[in-house]
Amino acid sequence: MSILLITLTFLLAGMVKGVTGMGLPTVAMGVLGALISPLAAASLLIVPSFVTNLWQLIAGGPVRGLIGRFAPMMLAILAGTFAGSFFMVGGAVRQVTGALGVVLAAYALYALLARPRRVPARHERWLSPLIGLVTGVLSGATGVFVVPAVPYIQALGLEKDELVQALGLSFTVSTVALAASLAWHGAFQADNLLWSSAAVLPALAGMALGQIVRQRISPAAFRRGFLVCLLLLGLEMALRPLL
Repeated sequence: MSILLITLTFLLAGMVKGVTGMGLPTVAMGVLGALISPLAAASLLIVPSFVTNLWQLIAGGPVRGLIGRFAPMMLAILAGTFAGSFFMVGGAVRQVTGALGVVLAAYALYALLARPRRVPARHERWLSPLIGLVTGVLSGATGVFVVPAVPYIQALGLEKDELVQALGLSFTVSTVALAASLAWHGAFQADNLLWSSAAVLPALAGMALGQIVRQRISPAAFRRGFLVCLLLLGLEMALRPLL
């Protein structure tokens, strides 16, 4: 794996997160997963994803109430990630790559076309664990933990700061669960940790660059362009095992 490739990938992923508030693991898995195995790509994103998402979580203030509200969902993410990780470490590289492509394309299509929805509070008690479990399984299998957690959290009607923190909480727990599941399978080695740690600086630099870009262009226009690129990348990866 080229140092330049890792640097450019996480610089781009960090920039997307700096502009949109999310997308670092999605971009990193999308780019790296198209070049190396999804397992190797997932190992690389652990540290930069954890650092940036933990910062997103704690920068908005106290999180105790948020953790209490979303605890069932977070526990389900943990369980689902360990279950899904069997697919990633099982050696079915082509199948996992195809699944990753489907997840990326589905998320991009949803974000581009779906109308905003609102989840009634009375459904949150049973729906949160279900969403967490599905998110965890997809995260463990593909290394991408945006579907369906992101659309669901966005549909809860949270205030802006709460929404950012809730996404940060979901991403942080998903990152920790993915790292723990890979370590449990013996797939997260010391050299992976070194390379992953080296990706933190370009990710943070990309976030800073993204915040500058956000002040100069429309975040909505940037987001649409990003989602279109993600859709095309996802389709290519989804079709690759069939070619």
